[in-house]
Amino acid sequence: MWIEKLTGDLGDKKRYREYKARVKNLPEPYREAANGLERYLMYLGPSDDGKSLIAMLSDLADLFERAVADGTPVRHLVGSDPVEFAETFMQNYGGGSWIRKERARLEKAIDEAVAEEER
Repeated sequence: MWIEKLTGDLGDKKRYREYKARVKNLPEPYREAANGLERYLMYLGPSDDGKSLIAMLSDLADLFERAVADGTPVRHLVGSDPVEFAETFMQNYGGGSWIRKERARLEKAIDEAVAEEER
């Protein structure tokens, strides 16, 4: 459809709005924690793959909704290191981000330097 070429996948936009509504319905402090994780994941997550991004955010909402239903405290959900939790969570989803691309570029540069050094 030509309109989707201009605006992007309309289905993804609908699913993103549904995700936002789900998070908005979470009680505090779960809502605040989910919003914080979303900011981090949007910055470092699969930014060039809308399907992976929507799947990741939808799974995040599922996780927090289950935690609310089970009465699991936020700290027990994310552990003592929220960054480690977010990084581990994010590894389950494809797509690239600028940080992932730069990490890969750094690894390649070091590998090439080591290979050159060994010659």
